[in-house]
Formats: sequence, C-alpha cells, structure tokens
Amino acid sequence: MNVTVTGQHMEVTPAIRQYVVDKFERISRHFDEVIDVAVVLNVEKLRQHIEANVHVKGQDLFAETTHEDMYAAIDGLVDILDRQVIRHKEKRSEHRQTALKHLAVGE
Repeated sequence: MNVTVTGQHMEVTPAIRQYVVDKFERISRHFDEVIDVAVVLNVEKLRQHIEANVHVKGQDLFAETTHEDMYAAIDGLVDILDRQVIRHKEKRSEHRQTALKHLAVGE
C-alpha cells in the first residue's frame, strides 16, 4: 500500500507523516487489496481539514473531515474510511457468493 501525504498551507512533519501511515495500516488489516492512499492535510485558520482518496481493487473511496486538532481529524478520517472499506469488502463477498449460487443452480 502506497501512502502519499501532502500538505496545503502547512508543512508535513515526519511525525505527522508517520502517524498517518500508522493509522492507515488499520485499513490494510481489514482489506488486503488497498492499492494506494492519497491524503491531503489542509489548515484553514483554526480548523484542520483532511481528505483522503483510497484506491482499492474495483473502486475509489473518498472521505473528508474537519476538526480543531490535526491528530483527532486523522483519527476521524481513518474511522470513516475503515467503515467504507469494510462495507466494500462485504459487498464484494456478497456479490461473489450470489454469483456462485447462480452457477450452482444453473448446472
């Protein structure tokens, strides 16, 4: 999984970059087919705005969040993306099981 972290109106420190990479490992634990992640950190006055695009096999997932604390915003973003990845994984497995049932009935 490739993680790209960029900052707008701020400098991305090694500590923030490592925190983002560590948090996004949680997503790869739930779904092995995560290809790459693009994270954009943006500072707007006193608000920290973070958005991420996650490219998984078969779909692109997008999430964004805003918070006063950068680390809390990263945690919230990972929670949102984690739910999306789990939902995507369940849909793929349901689709596959349905296709296998149709093949078995057709025989």
